Amino acid sequence: MSNRIRGTTKEKYKKYRSGLESDNARYLEHKKVQFEYEKFRVPWVVTHTYLPDFVLPNGIVVETKGRFVSADRRKHIEVRKQHPDLDIRFVFSNSKSKLYKGSKTTYADWCHKNNFKFSDKRIPHEWLKEKPNESSLSALGSIRSDKRKPK
Repeated sequence: MSNRIRGTTKEKYKKYRSGLESDNARYLEHKKVQFEYEKFRVPWVVTHTYLPDFVLPNGIVVETKGRFVSADRRKHIEVRKQHPDLDIRFVFSNSKSKLYKGSKTTYADWCHKNNFKFSDKRIPHEWLKEKPNESSLSALGSIRSDKRKPK
């Protein structure tokens, strides 16, 4: 860009978040082009999929975790928001593990806070004997039938 376009007052261009944005704003003004700068947000959605470890015949979805990293925790919060009828539960290697180094919060604390059932080491026998969770089974059925529909 020529020095002529760079203009005289740097103060006017401090509102831009980068030098490149600032240079292009100057260029547009030099060309007498009206423009808006960061006046509105465009919503966008990223579609992800979640592959459950185990789905029991009674509709309980079991996720087994050794490490329970931030991305996993975010994923399960989002899956719960979008599929509130799914009965997702965790089996941890050690639910007393901290979420991250220096954290006071354990995996168990996180589950309590976010209303997820959990266990250590193995799927509890009681979960296997629970009555069918009809809302979870229905949600699973909908998800399975959506998967089978041609796109």
